[in-house]
Amino acid sequence: MTAKINGANERIKHQYFAYLKEAKGRDEATIDGVAKSLARFEDATGRQAFKRFHREQAVAFKRALAGALNARTGEVISKATMFSTLRHLRSFFFWLAHLPGYKSHIAFADADYFNLSDKDIAIARATREQPVPTLAQVHHVLSTMPSATVLERRDRALVAFAALTGARAAALASFHLGHINLVGGYVDQDARSVRTKFAKTFRTYLMPIGGDAMAIFHDWAHELARDHHWGGDDPLFPATQMGLGVDGGFVPAGILRHGWSTTQPINAIFCRAFERAGLPYFNPHSFRKMLVRHAMALGLSAEAMKAWSQNLGHSDVMTTFTSYGSVPVHRQGELIQAAARAGAAGGMPTNSDVAAQLRALSRLLDDG
Repeated sequence: MTAKINGANERIKHQYFAYLKEAKGRDEATIDGVAKSLARFEDATGRQAFKRFHREQAVAFKRALAGALNARTGEVISKATMFSTLRHLRSFFFWLAHLPGYKSHIAFADADYFNLSDKDIAIARATREQPVPTLAQVHHVLSTMPSATVLERRDRALVAFAALTGARAAALASFHLGHINLVGGYVDQDARSVRTKFAKTFRTYLMPIGGDAMAIFHDWAHELARDHHWGGDDPLFPATQMGLGVDGGFVPAGILRHGWSTTQPINAIFCRAFERAGLPYFNPHSFRKMLVRHAMALGLSAEAMKAWSQNLGHSDVMTTFTSYGSVPVHRQGELIQAAARAGAAGGMPTNSDVAAQLRALSRLLDDG
């Protein structure tokens, strides 16, 4: 039987969530994660009042968490999940320790007992290669997507546009027709109406990826304006209108004059598209890494790579390289082996070549 809700705990959590939102600028998704971590701790302590917190509770919770199972997979939770959960709890109790009514019960140092060992932190923070589609795979997906109905054309244009821009799923759900300029070949990710990360406003030029993606997207934008008579304030990717089918159940019947409020329908479209093409599922965010890998393979100049980085909304080109520009392991081996062959043939770059490249990169970093 679940323990009763602790009123005092609920009130102080409400204050903390308001603090995270208004003082620290955290978004709703982050605050939801904190709430889940606190709920997990309260479940473990039988909803005991936070005022009665003791460092031994933190130690016992860490032990229990190490053996806890993931509700979805049934496997032991990852070190990364442990790390984020314990980090949320450490921050919360550190905040509690300065409040009247709590600071006489909780020492700042008590919060440190939620820390993992250095070894476990290293495991939690380790980066692992994430699956990323190739451009050829995305072009194949687009070639297999049907286009007989308006919903099918919307879905195909959505995947094409994601490949052309690398836009995040939340942005894809909130673009309007007025944000795109087909003549100029760009889209304005305006944070006043587009749900961009960190509410950043920037311009993205449609990227040169070949294939039919550009034509698919152009056709869709023209269809909305020509056939549906939509204007700049209407959604670029409208939500699905539901109607009654012949059996009395609800079925997709067309498009609505508003966009999606969540990213779940977008992820579902991507899932269906890749499944239809006989490929594993890749989410919209993976397209950003695909585009960076494509840029790296083009051998662009430092200035062009900086432009590519800005196109993704990155202020710092190093963000593009460190967060999105990892070289796949198999490609890593190919490049090292190619360098060895070039060295044996006398084709390795000279020190002056390397120095020139470093100077160019340094100038870009200084300008950024």
